[in-house]
Amino acid sequence: MGATDLTPAAAATGSDAGDPTRRQVLALRAAIVVALLVAWEAVSASGLLFRDVVPSLRSIAAALMRVLAAPEFYGHLGASASEVAAGLAVGGALGLLAGVVIGANRFAADAYEALIHYLGPTPKIVFFPVMIMWFGVGAGSKVAMAAISCFFPIAISAAAGMRAIDGVLIRVGRSFGARPWQMATKIYLPAMRAPVRNGLRLGLGVAIIGTLLAETKLSNRGVGHLVIQAYSTFDMPRMYALLIVVFVAAIGLNALIGRGERRPR
Repeated sequence: MGATDLTPAAAATGSDAGDPTRRQVLALRAAIVVALLVAWEAVSASGLLFRDVVPSLRSIAAALMRVLAAPEFYGHLGASASEVAAGLAVGGALGLLAGVVIGANRFAADAYEALIHYLGPTPKIVFFPVMIMWFGVGAGSKVAMAAISCFFPIAISAAAGMRAIDGVLIRVGRSFGARPWQMATKIYLPAMRAPVRNGLRLGLGVAIIGTLLAETKLSNRGVGHLVIQAYSTFDMPRMYALLIVVFVAAIGLNALIGRGERRPR
């Protein structure tokens, strides 16, 4: 074996640990976080804003410990997580199907793609009264909000991914007489993994936003309900603590979805 040969594990370790650019990126991220925390604490100590609008980091950390130590919090967290997961499953499946159809069919693209692009940026909270009338005030309306929120970014990403598939792959599949479902599972989906993954990451973010917004409007369960409850009682440290939990959970899920991405060499 030559001197330049490395095992995949060694190569990966070397590229991560020895890459100065990666170290610089991590250092810059850490510096930004530290600067934001210092600025937050400075504003809190200055008294420029109304009392407790910007609470100290110490009070937020104490509130975070109380939130995480409360057993009932995990029931609310589980309710929100199940609503987001169900909405992402429904909206993601429908968005993927719509994107494949629009990307593969010129007539469908001409008829419906502009509508999807126009409705995509619309704040989905305007549909919440309709969701309540259709699905009631329980979990169904929150799942519907998550589904309608994530549908559009996933559909748009899937349609773009379909158009980026190499035409040779499609012709090969058709020459072997592949059925539509075989084309979708053997050619379309494997070839458009990156766009679908990006759409899923975007869809996850807006699904969380849609669910929490719906929970703040009409609900007695979920993290959104806890956030609006803390706001209503002006318990700002608790409100920020709950938002930190949401941010950390969203970042973790986003990183998990993007874990399979190959970094450019």
